[in-house]
Amino acid sequence: MLEMLQWLCNELMEAEVSNQLGAEKSEHTAQRKSHRSGYRPRRLDTRMGTMYLLVPKVRKGGYIPFFITERKRSEAALISVVQEAYIQGVSTRRMEKLAQSLGIESLSAGQVSEMTRGLNEQVEAFRNRDLSGQPYPFLWVDALYEKIRQDGRVISMAILVVCGVNGEGFREVLAAEPMMEESKETYKQLFTALKARGLTGVQLVVSDAHPGLREAIKESFPAASWQRCKVHFMRNIMAHVPHHEKETFAAQLKQIWLAPNRDIALQRAESLINTYCKRFPKAIETLENGLDDSFQFFAFNQIDPRKISSTNLMERLNREVRRRTNVVGIFPHADAYLRLTTAFLMEYAEDWPTARNYIKKDAIQKLLAA
Repeated sequence: MLEMLQWLCNELMEAEVSNQLGAEKSEHTAQRKSHRSGYRPRRLDTRMGTMYLLVPKVRKGGYIPFFITERKRSEAALISVVQEAYIQGVSTRRMEKLAQSLGIESLSAGQVSEMTRGLNEQVEAFRNRDLSGQPYPFLWVDALYEKIRQDGRVISMAILVVCGVNGEGFREVLAAEPMMEESKETYKQLFTALKARGLTGVQLVVSDAHPGLREAIKESFPAASWQRCKVHFMRNIMAHVPHHEKETFAAQLKQIWLAPNRDIALQRAESLINTYCKRFPKAIETLENGLDDSFQFFAFNQIDPRKISSTNLMERLNREVRRRTNVVGIFPHADAYLRLTTAFLMEYAEDWPTARNYIKKDAIQKLLAA
């Protein structure tokens, strides 16, 4: 969002200077009042963070940007228009009204079109960027659901989100794709698009046990393992345990995946099965049926098991996005939902490449070299 705000400020300054000079950049016209003379850097601190803008210089008369004299008002208005661009879309009339409130006399239809197109292009560039630079051995997959209006009624719509860890050990948001439902075909389309963008090197995919997703992973990444999220799995098991027994049972259940290796984990699981097979047969049946799929992370013993045994990475990301989208409530259409959600994903993931490695680089490199 900060990057988009900075881009919009630069575009508005260019439009303001063109209006002041009576000509666009490099345009030859008798109505020109002066000429441009390069740029000067200008720091601007906002509630969203610090921006470094390039302010156009004018040979005669000078130029003072709109945000210098009306700083608080301009900041609030710009943030509002960036948000509105993703929720509703910004029309020429709305953008002209914004410009007038900031002291910019007028904007042409072409200038407005360029600005709104530029905002959308940033989101599209993020969603379709090339992934062929390095392998992504670990993927996490989940879906976000929100209410949208369609054909006069309110429905739920999914945005399928894929995160990955690259060869350097850093997290990335790889995909955010809208789908009307979670199914094998929709997930296959998602994975096919990722591979077309250059996704390679997948060795483990972590997700819940949605049947369509499982089938799509098996067909799209035949050389990769599927790790059933242990947290979702435990919830599935606990659904068959009486309330007054949940605390005791859960404490023993958790110890299975905290084992230092697969053999000890199997021993703990066997002990739990023998203890509760007659008391909670449905819970034990669920455990037995999914146990092997929840143990795939043990095959990657050089990787911290807390990072690859569950979709906790996705849960934190989803909570952050929902905290923002709850303000909107019901989205006016699918495009608005996709634009705003992608913008928030971009914002949230901006710090990942500069933070500590999610998985240690040397562990990733050993895995890739094996």
